[in-house]
Amino acid sequence: MAKVPNVIADGAPAALTAASGLIGGYGVARWTGRRELGGAVLAVAGAGAAAQWNRHSGARTAAVLTGLYVAAFGGSHPLAKRIGAWPSVFAVTGVVAAASTVATALSGRAEA
Repeated sequence: MAKVPNVIADGAPAALTAASGLIGGYGVARWTGRRELGGAVLAVAGAGAAAQWNRHSGARTAAVLTGLYVAAFGGSHPLAKRIGAWPSVFAVTGVVAAASTVATALSGRAEA
């Protein structure tokens, strides 16, 4: 029987999933005026990214990157007071995406 590829896990890197959650969560909250909807987007994408990190890099790396994801969300709020909302979201998203890419690449080398 042929194996069906997991298009979510294989089609998009975890960095993209995490970035979509941070940017999409803020965008949804801002454009709808409903923070809880933005929080839902943030949570769903965060859970998806955490699952991808766990699958590709292990539980320890997933825990660290998930912590960074949550810290980035929290840290974007005081940063927004200094540089503005969208620049803050883009800055913390860049940090999370870069960390995700590096951690995933390093864990892939360790397995090889």
